[in-house]
Parts: sequence; C-alpha cells; structure tokens
Amino acid sequence: MEKDNDFLGTAPVGKLLFSLALPAIAAQVINLLYNLVDRVYIGHIPGDGALALTGVGVCMPVIMIVSSFAALVSMGGAPRASIFLGKGDKESAEKTLGGCFVLQVILSAVLTLVLLLWNRDLLLVFGASENTIGYATDYMKIYAVGTVFVQLTLGMNAFITGQGFAKTGMLSVLIGAALNIALDPLFIYAFGMGVRGAALATVISQAVSTLWVLLFLSGKKTVIRLRRERMRLRAETVLPCMALGLSPFIMQASESAIMVCFNSSLLKYGGDVAVGAMTILTSIMQFSMLPLQGLAQGAQPITSFNYGAGSMERVKRVFRLLVTASLAYSLFLWIIIMLFPQVFAMIFTPDAKLIAYTKWALRIYAAAMGIFGAQTACQMTFIALGNAKCSILVAVMRKFILLIPLIYTLPNLFSDKAMAVYLAEPAADFLSVVFCVSLFAVQFKKAVYGDRKPEETL
Repeated sequence: MEKDNDFLGTAPVGKLLFSLALPAIAAQVINLLYNLVDRVYIGHIPGDGALALTGVGVCMPVIMIVSSFAALVSMGGAPRASIFLGKGDKESAEKTLGGCFVLQVILSAVLTLVLLLWNRDLLLVFGASENTIGYATDYMKIYAVGTVFVQLTLGMNAFITGQGFAKTGMLSVLIGAALNIALDPLFIYAFGMGVRGAALATVISQAVSTLWVLLFLSGKKTVIRLRRERMRLRAETVLPCMALGLSPFIMQASESAIMVCFNSSLLKYGGDVAVGAMTILTSIMQFSMLPLQGLAQGAQPITSFNYGAGSMERVKRVFRLLVTASLAYSLFLWIIIMLFPQVFAMIFTPDAKLIAYTKWALRIYAAAMGIFGAQTACQMTFIALGNAKCSILVAVMRKFILLIPLIYTLPNLFSDKAMAVYLAEPAADFLSVVFCVSLFAVQFKKAVYGDRKPEETL
C-alpha cells in the first residue's frame, strides 16, 4: 500500500470500504481466537472440562476490563490521528500516537499490579463458585503477567488500521493467533498444564504480536511513526483521546459489570449449568458480532479522514454503505442462530446437559440480534466523527439504564426466572437500537449539513 494515505479521500467509497473492512473483520475474528480457542480446548479437557470452562468463563469480565483500557486510549486516539491526517497535520497525528503509547504503558503497569494482588477476590465477585474458583485463579495469575502485551497489541494496532493499513493490522493479530492455536494443545494436553497452559499460550502469543506492531510503527512503511521525541504524556494530547475513547471503554468495561450481574443472577436461579451456558452464549455473541465491528473499523479511517478534509458527500456515502451491510449481516446471523442453536453450543462442549440448556437460552438471548447492525453502524460513526458526547450517551443507555435494571427486574415478572434473566438482553437491545438510531438521525444531519467545522470536535 502506498505510504501516502490520500487514497482515503480519492478512491471509490464502496471498493475502499470493503478493501479495508475485510482485513479488519479478519483481524477481529482472529483476535477473538486468543480466548475462543482457549475455551474450546479447555471445554474438552477429559473429566473436568465443563467446570474448567465455567471457571475460565468467569475470567472473561476481568479480561474485558483489561481490553477496555486499551480501547479507552486507542479508540479515541486513532480516529483523532486520522482526522489530523485528513487536515494535513502529521505532527499532531504523531504526537497523538506517542502520547497514547506512553499512557498505555502506564495503565498496563497499574492493571498488572491490581490483577496479581486481587485476582481471587475479583473472580469471586464476578461469579466464581467454590467448584470453579481454582480453575479461574490458575488462569488469571498467568494471564495477568501479559497485561502489557494485551494493551499494546490492541491499542497500537488501532493506529495501524486507522491509517488505512488494514492488511498489516490483520497480520498483527494473525501472527499471534496462529501461534496461540499451535501452543494451546501443547501446553494444555502434552505438558498437562490445563488452564494454566491455555493462559501461558495466550501471553506468549500476545507478546509476539506486540513486537510485530511496534516494529511496524517504528519503521519506514508507516505514515505516522512512533518516535522517542513524541513519547510525552501531555494533557492536551491524551485527554481528548480518552474523552472520545470513553464510549468504547464503557461498551467493553460495562460488559464486565453485566457479566457479573448475569452470572450472579444465573448462579442463583440456575446453578453452575446456567453460568456455563452464559459462558458459551457470550463466546458465541462475541464471535458473531465481530464482522460488525470489523465493518465499522474499516469505515472509521475513511469517515474520519474525509470529515477532517471536509468531504461530507463521501462521509454520507460511507455511512449509507456501512449501515446497509451491517443490517444485512445481523439479520442473516439471527436467522442462522434461530434455526441451528445447538450447532453453536456443540462447538464449545460435548456435555449433553449443557448443550440442551444452551440451545433454548441462545434463542432467547439473541432474539433482537437481527436489528443490532443499525446500532453498531451509528455508534461507531459517532466515534469516527469525533462526537464523544453522543457515543458515550448511547453506550450508557444500553448497558446501565436498560440492561442491568432489566436483569434484576424481569425475574420478578416470570415464573421461569433463569429464562427471564436471558430475556433482559433482547429487551435492552431493541430499546437501545430505537434510541440510538433516533439520536443519530439528528446528530448526523448536524455534522454533515451544519455550520460546525471538523476541528471543533477536536
């Protein structure tokens, strides 16, 4: 790909979006394999597979918190860097990259300390039982050591894709994922390490990915370079990045709070099998929704660059294509899940009881998935345009105002209380989509047709 990224403002929108989105989708799918492959292998450990899977599933809220801090910095920093490039201000783009790098290293050190000192307490709060806490702590003690690699791989890779180097961004996670898939059976089964082996394989794989990302951003092929003189923690540089990144941070971090709510409620109403089913549901939904996130990531540099350059017609064309593709995918996925829920469950466990329980739970949990593509397209476009306030509002609305209250309210209205807990997800999704699309219709018109200049969002 050419070093100059002016192609973001000149290439045909349709071809450009899908040329960037396909590698971004692949990168999203590959990135999830770090944890997904762990769960598949762990679920098939002879004898203790079901309990081990549930124990590692309880670790997911903690892992989501770690990932959300990467999003806090990078998902605000990368769009801002793209907008600066659209305005022709390469120096400010490089200052943004350097400042975000330093901030992520600091956050990694703090998170590592917290996880090493209080991992057992956190896991018990997040739904571990006496039967599963041993597996959870074994996994988390090793995973915590690799926090810095998780932060830098996810965070710095956003600056690669934000420049339009989608294929390079895909390779960043492909390298680590391939290594993880190779190491998992070796450590889990051959060396007899169980869940500790899965965690170690993940840490080693993330470390290799981090090395690849940093070498690229320090090399000659990147448009904006990671330079030592730019590595300064300036408030005027990093605070606006964190403000814009607060929405994806809330979206991801709140998943931890939500999983705590789900796991504690399901443990109360359905026991370990209900929590195990939730682990599988979460894995399925994470994997299934990745193409939507990949589409949005492919659209982000195009939208941000052209918004910075004042090319509003291209901004509108990108959004129309993005929302159409997102809705088509989410509707197709909903149909497949409704028809074949047991197939998804069988990927993660051979346990007949858990498969049967997951089958009906998945149909309830994913009931509103068909329309969710609209929310993903709107919310990620808010971020690409630098509209921090609206992106934060949408994130807070779905997770905190709607979903968490529904988890505790609906069981009071139905005799099957475990079913009612699962029902909270589609109820919140439907109401959130209506709110998000209505807000976006007003705000997008202001951004494209109003008097506000792009730099006013910075």
